[in-house]
Amino acid sequence: MSSIQVADQTFVAADGTAVAEVLGGPNRWREWWPDLELEVREDRGDKGIRWTVGGGLTGTMEVWLQPALDGVILHYFLHAEPPGVERMSPRRLLAVVRTRRVAGKRMSFEIKARLEAGRAAGVTPAA
Repeated sequence: MSSIQVADQTFVAADGTAVAEVLGGPNRWREWWPDLELEVREDRGDKGIRWTVGGGLTGTMEVWLQPALDGVILHYFLHAEPPGVERMSPRRLLAVVRTRRVAGKRMSFEIKARLEAGRAAGVTPAA
């Protein structure tokens, strides 16, 4: 079991293809996770993407896009080990986990804000 276990979900009122477009590309990944070296393990298009993680952590990360209502549920998973975890105090490890949770939420909220900009609540997303 990994020391860092992050699982989160956010509803985005947009289709999986639109979310995948915003999610795609190493330049975006560097903005969200600047210390991580991500290697695509599986690009699933409108279903999401899976990475192998190196650099500031070692492990795996995934964004899974699940169709729901008039959009998708963006599921974010991170399973990883920080360097020197065996020497970390429990308090320090909790701080590292929190930092990683916030980074994942920042990514999902940025995607949500970008794709839902100008859309009135309750209105079906534009194609």
